[in-house]
Amino acid sequence: MAKTEIQPTVTFDQVDHIARNLDYDPFIILGPHEIKIGTRKKWVIRAWLPDAKEVFVREPESKTEFPMQSVHNQHFFEVVIPHWKKLKNYQLHIIAENGHERFVHDPYFFLPQISNEDLYLFGMGDHHKIYEKLGAHLTNVDGVVGVHFAVWAPNARNVSVVGDFNQWHGGKHQMRVLGSSGVWELFIPEIAAGETYKFEIKDQAGNILLKADPFGFESEVRPKTASIVADINHHEWNDAQWMEARRHTDPLKQPVSVYEVHLGSWKRKGENESKYLTYEELAHQLADYVKKLGYTHIELLPIAEHPLDASWGYQVTGYFAPTSRFGSAESFQYFVDYFHQNGIGVIVDWVPAHFPKDAHGLARFDGSHLYEHADPRKGEHEEWGTLVFNYGRNEVRNFLIANALFWFDKYHIDGIRVDAVASMLYLDYSRKEGEWVPNQFGGRENLEAISFIKRMNELVFGYFPGVLSIAEESTAWPGVSRPTYLGGLGFNIKWNMGWMHDFLTYFSKDPVHRKYHHNMITFALLYAFHENFMLVLSHDEVVHGKRALLDKMPGDFWQRFANLRTLFGFMFGHPGKKLLFMGAEFGQWQEWQEDKSLDWHLLDYEPHQKLQALVRDLNHLYSSEPALHALDFDSVGFEWIDFLDSENSIISFLRKSKEPKDMLIFVCNFTPVYRENYRVGVPFLAHYKEILNTDSSIYWGSNKGNFGGLDSDPIPWHCRPFSLNLKIPPLATIVFKPEWEDSEKD
Repeated sequence: MAKTEIQPTVTFDQVDHIARNLDYDPFIILGPHEIKIGTRKKWVIRAWLPDAKEVFVREPESKTEFPMQSVHNQHFFEVVIPHWKKLKNYQLHIIAENGHERFVHDPYFFLPQISNEDLYLFGMGDHHKIYEKLGAHLTNVDGVVGVHFAVWAPNARNVSVVGDFNQWHGGKHQMRVLGSSGVWELFIPEIAAGETYKFEIKDQAGNILLKADPFGFESEVRPKTASIVADINHHEWNDAQWMEARRHTDPLKQPVSVYEVHLGSWKRKGENESKYLTYEELAHQLADYVKKLGYTHIELLPIAEHPLDASWGYQVTGYFAPTSRFGSAESFQYFVDYFHQNGIGVIVDWVPAHFPKDAHGLARFDGSHLYEHADPRKGEHEEWGTLVFNYGRNEVRNFLIANALFWFDKYHIDGIRVDAVASMLYLDYSRKEGEWVPNQFGGRENLEAISFIKRMNELVFGYFPGVLSIAEESTAWPGVSRPTYLGGLGFNIKWNMGWMHDFLTYFSKDPVHRKYHHNMITFALLYAFHENFMLVLSHDEVVHGKRALLDKMPGDFWQRFANLRTLFGFMFGHPGKKLLFMGAEFGQWQEWQEDKSLDWHLLDYEPHQKLQALVRDLNHLYSSEPALHALDFDSVGFEWIDFLDSENSIISFLRKSKEPKDMLIFVCNFTPVYRENYRVGVPFLAHYKEILNTDSSIYWGSNKGNFGGLDSDPIPWHCRPFSLNLKIPPLATIVFKPEWEDSEKD
């Protein structure tokens, strides 16, 4: 059809605002509008198309095309449709400057896809599934398939979606802000999963910022930083049985033995181990390995997207995206699914305490201090070079709470381990006098962070019963693992950092000096039941010159292995859930390095093979014996036999469940001296089977012990009516279980 010249229905200033990306709501100008021309109402359609030479509006039914004309700017087009009585879902037929033709639906035709209720809840900080509204979502609007984009940037002057689909041109897909919410949105038809994109944000000073999507579900592989449109609702889960059982299980009364893993360095492939395993490869190899060794859970160092390998994942830029180093978002869903099908839980490290300053990330997101505090005394960790979340801002708190819920919801994870909780609780954490701001009552407690933590835990357990929320908290803050209704922070487990420090300090000492530090090995039992503790030998203890666990042990080659075996035996007898960092289970000599594989070749050697066998047997013993896990957090489940023999550096204790028949006796010798005729008090006259001896030859020990068990004597000892006359191997933990006839139990 020939063009019909009309008088422009917009002003030069309106077009100029669109051309210079200055409009808060381009929908006021662009798209279809019903206007009055003369005495009649007619539909006018306007489009801003910076690369177009000619544009036509195409009717959906008749395929009739109406040529648009340029007004005020060669790339601003409009046409008045003479006969439409009601609006139709038209297409734009665009002929580019280079002659390329395409047919697209007009993004400025569609109504907002976020409701007022969504915006209200987000503004109140209480939209628990805001990740289903903000970000990039594949959707169908009025029969048109495309992607809906939404981002929170309340202080921006203008926001656009840019990507390969629009040649990263900020003028082509300008978004609209929804009222006073600060949320910008736009539905872009005819794009699909796999598209890369960012948000181009113009701040109030006119500066242009290119930001990855805070709610993006996938990211490009670093060093690239764009977000990727992803469908995370596509995976067909096969873990229904696991998920249903989890809902009805109290993990505090179950065995929880965790294998802590950094996926990028557990195992690698390719020449010089230069390539990562994929999520699928890791799922099969890691799950098979963990299952063989008897672990109940794995814990992943932060899996969310991060640009710097050396941060180990603790400087997150993509809170809703599993790192692309190992594959797609759906591949990570497969990873978790496979572990569940093999009876293994998946815990992920979560980092709500701070975030990096990378230009494409959350820092100064819309040109203002949006996610972080403006005052550096509150908003910056100088020691870490990172920024602190503003927990007092509703939308920021909502971002973090929804993120925690997201990983449980979309990835079926079984727990989060919350990193650096102490840094969140204290306003003066790692700050000198004058470098921090007291709270409203003059104290050092971060009241906003405390409120956030409590609310997060309440919602996690409310939505997902049976999961774990674990605090890495290094101070004496009371009630970390107590419910919020009792005044606690609401976690159900706390890492026992004090035990880890004392435990490793003690074991690093030459055995001849240990008698002078005996309290370091017993002190933890004074506070063991104040919290629900997890005993951890984590990645933090095998880096930065601290040396690998085996290398920390004193003595000659044999004694180092013997010390480590004793350590593991005592750890599994001590109340508390367990965590061991990868590599320790077979005696890695070198400190952990994130850029290389574990030293798997060590398993070619007998001492390492047999150390791994001990860890396997300890895990199976721990899971099979209720005394070792059912009453982990109840003082009824533990009883000292003798903790005063510092001269010999020997301790002995009972582990108990509700059934007397499940009782276990632990005796630990922390010196290389073989002891004969060492008497230990026991409660029953029975045969005591030696069910584990870390000095056994099957673990590369000296094979000293009690010939599989012995009978107790009617000789009172240690304030008990009976006793055992033991042979105690050097540097060993030995475990006994009473056996008797049913009539004798009564």
